[in-house]
Amino acid sequence: MSEWIVGVDLSGPGSAQYTSVAVFREQGGGLQLTELLAGANDQAILDQVPAGAIVGLDAPLSYSATGGSRESDQALRRLAVGLNLPAGTVMAPSAPRMAYLTLRGVAVSRMLCMERPDARVVEVHPTVAMALRAAPVAALRAMKKDPAARQLLLAWLEAKGLAGAQDLGDASDHSVAACAAALAAWQWSQGKAAWSYPAQPPLHPFDFAC
Repeated sequence: MSEWIVGVDLSGPGSAQYTSVAVFREQGGGLQLTELLAGANDQAILDQVPAGAIVGLDAPLSYSATGGSRESDQALRRLAVGLNLPAGTVMAPSAPRMAYLTLRGVAVSRMLCMERPDARVVEVHPTVAMALRAAPVAALRAMKKDPAARQLLLAWLEAKGLAGAQDLGDASDHSVAACAAALAAWQWSQGKAAWSYPAQPPLHPFDFAC
């Protein structure tokens, strides 16, 4: 079991200022935040991933060969709607607003596999991961625009075992999502994912988990 858990909220190429990386170390049955990097390009992401880390990437890491949603996206979207989240919470990897993010997700995940071969990479969806663990849905829906909602969610993440999350006083929604990505990856690594869709190599080489 890795002692390092890294959550990455990716943005598309050319907008690294919206990418956050949260690095946690396992400690006393929970996680301790050791680094929060806001504004990370691909090299900076690699530099933040220790050998043997568990890495949760918030981005599509594959796409449907026929376009549109993957089977995993369809399953997770149904679940999200059942949790009172908008259907657009889970978007198709090839959708106009997602295509560049998918491009970067595919590139970063393969880079990590090459440069950190002993790391374990999993695709995650932070918003649904929090909702599945009973985070306040109103706060999740308001997270992008409301600092108070972000503070509430950081306190919630702290209560879930992510020590140090609540200290991120002026965190962006991307940094909150990076912490939640780490939570999802950590739970997945322990066999405690709230939802998971197994990898289907070679086209879909990574598990998708919340």
